[in-house]
This record gives sequence, C-alpha cells and structure tokens, in this order.
Amino acid sequence: MAGETVNYEVRDAVAIVTLNRPEKLNAINEDLRRDLATTLGKARDDDGVRAVVLTGAGRGFCSGADLTGPLPEAPSDQNARLDEMGWVGPWARLFHDFDKPLIGAINGVCAGAGMSAALGCDVRIGSAAARFKTTFVERNLSPDSGMSWLLPRIVGYAKAADLIFTSRMVEADEALSLGLLNRLAEGELIEAAVDYAQQMTQWPPLAVRMAKKVLRNNQDADLEHALKYESVGLGISRRAVNDSKESAASFREKRKGIYTGT
Repeated sequence: MAGETVNYEVRDAVAIVTLNRPEKLNAINEDLRRDLATTLGKARDDDGVRAVVLTGAGRGFCSGADLTGPLPEAPSDQNARLDEMGWVGPWARLFHDFDKPLIGAINGVCAGAGMSAALGCDVRIGSAAARFKTTFVERNLSPDSGMSWLLPRIVGYAKAADLIFTSRMVEADEALSLGLLNRLAEGELIEAAVDYAQQMTQWPPLAVRMAKKVLRNNQDADLEHALKYESVGLGISRRAVNDSKESAASFREKRKGIYTGT
C-alpha cells in the first residue's frame, strides 16, 4: 500500500500503481495527487523496479478532476500563489519527468486530466472497456494538465482538434487506430500489461532509462542538439560497466543477458 487513494504492488521488476477511488471513477483530488506523487517517487528510487504499470481500480482509469468534493484550499504561501501552472503543471510533470518506462493500463473511462495522465505514459494498453474523452470544453475550459502538448504529438494536430473541439467519446477500437492505445489486451488487462512491461525490463536498466530521457529530450530538439544528446546518452549508459560486458558476452554466447544496472 502507498496511501488510501493509491495502491502499490511489485511483481518481479514491475511495479503496479493503481489509482484507488473506484466510487468516483478514480477522479483526482488532493489526496490522490499527493499519494500518486509519493508512489511514483518510491518506484523511481527503487533500483529493483525497472518499469511501472499505471491503472485504475474498478470500472475506470481516471475520470479527471473531482468536481464533487470540496474546493481546494488557497495556497498557504506566496510562492505557491504566484505559481502560474497551479496543480495542472505538477500533475503533467509527474508522468513526463518519470524516467522509467511507464505503461498505462486503461481499464475503462479515461477523461479530462485522467486522459492527460494516460497520454503522459510512454505507451498504453487497453481493455475492450477503455474509453477516452477530452471533456474540457464541456466544462467551459480549454485543455490543461498537458493535453494540449501531448495529444497533438500522439495523434497529430487535426485529430487532436477533432477530439478536443467535439469532446466526443472514443471507444477502444478507435483509440487503437488513432494511437491513443498502442495495443488491446488479449485476456486480463493487468496480466497483459505486466507481460508488456517485462519485455522492457529484460534489458540493461540504465540504458532503458537513458533511452527514455533521450526520446523525451529530443521531441523538440533540432537534429544537431538531438545528436549531441544521443552522445551524452551513450556515455551515461556505458557507466553500467558490468552490463556492457554482459551485453557483449550474451550476444557472443547466444543467450539471454542478466543485467543488474551496474
């Protein structure tokens, strides 16, 4: 357990993080934001965890911000009051800045800031019940929590505009065709997501984390800067000297490598 609103479990090298407000379709309140930040920090700092599956309890992945509870209290200090991003910036950065593979296991409704959380994952696998809805314009809001940056990069500008301006529901099959989902689960969702994650955890962990950093950094870089950062990534990956030796040895011996991150 990580907190009342987030559950935490580790299977081999894969952490399963479950948003746990099923009675509210895992809508985001202050407790959930805090517990999720703590939980992802725990997964990041544990070298035994090499990938994370993020999912929701019950019928939904995350229905967005909780509009039924009490309004958030005003920030207690001036710096927080001056923060132009409010809570939506830190919410988006939770996922974007997490430097291990993050797999969204979309088990049901995924809306608003909950959809932004799913988009912030590196890849997404869904059940047949997965449904996406941008929601914001219905609430007299423009997109927030990173959606305006993430969605066009995943589906393209015109398709992002379609989903945001119409606020229509996208079912699992269409989500797969648009790229909102990378794959649909065959059988039980969490088992499929863990199996997917384990395809990533079999490789040298420092190289995988650095690969994510390079991908994230180079989304908006020009070629010259992208190539320079790739070079930085190569140097950092090679700091895991034992894994470099094991990679070469396992290739020569035609066997699966055993990597420790050292």
